[in-house]
Amino acid sequence: MKNSVAIVTGASQGIGRSTAIRLAKDFTSLVLIARSREKLESVAEEIRGLGAEALILVADLADPAAPAKIVEAALSRFGRIDALLNIAGAVPQIDLLEMTDEQWDAGMALKLHGARRLTIAAWPALKEARGSVVLISGNSAQFPKAPYAAVGTINAAIVALAKAFSDRGLEDGVQVNSVLPGPVMTGRRRSYLERWAPLHGLSVEDATAKFPREAGIARYGEPEEIAELMAFLVSPGAKWMTGSALRMDGGEVKAI
Repeated sequence: MKNSVAIVTGASQGIGRSTAIRLAKDFTSLVLIARSREKLESVAEEIRGLGAEALILVADLADPAAPAKIVEAALSRFGRIDALLNIAGAVPQIDLLEMTDEQWDAGMALKLHGARRLTIAAWPALKEARGSVVLISGNSAQFPKAPYAAVGTINAAIVALAKAFSDRGLEDGVQVNSVLPGPVMTGRRRSYLERWAPLHGLSVEDATAKFPREAGIARYGEPEEIAELMAFLVSPGAKWMTGSALRMDGGEVKAI
């Protein structure tokens, strides 16, 4: 994949960081998007160490003006866009009856509308390159629960949005898929467990073991494992795969 360019949002930490670093093995250039310059600098340094070029763009995808600026900067620097991986978008886990309109809107603005706007902004370049798009969703799209109402609702919308983009992509030569990770041990999840454990009289180690058991899985996933799937979806070997919602969850979802 020589002279190829990928944009990765949410690239400063977690699955986004791991995906950006994994793609440095395949892509010549990476455009890294997040809200923290310091964290992006760390990712960029690692990517450059792997022999790829990295462009850092600090942006908040909840801002409607951000996508056009990102695409303009990517094209100005590299001249093309071959892949777009929409990974940004932490959604608060608040009970359905307690979430405010502002909290709902914030989750929608970043994860759903941010991915929608950026995909649309990048679409002409992706069409020209016959490129690939991945949108990250999550298992909660298939079994939303009251404490995770916003997460489940937005993730379900992401799957539907990816399907709609893939339908348009049949005409324009752009491949679009979504990925539904199960419980992954990111820094954000680790911080949550460190806060949650003492409130329930548990050690962090016991709390970390408790959740996979309750989910019916052997262990948490690792960000690097999701990154491998993301890398496959934007590789030449996956070009005939489009409109798919791929679950990678250690067996958490028991339904067929």
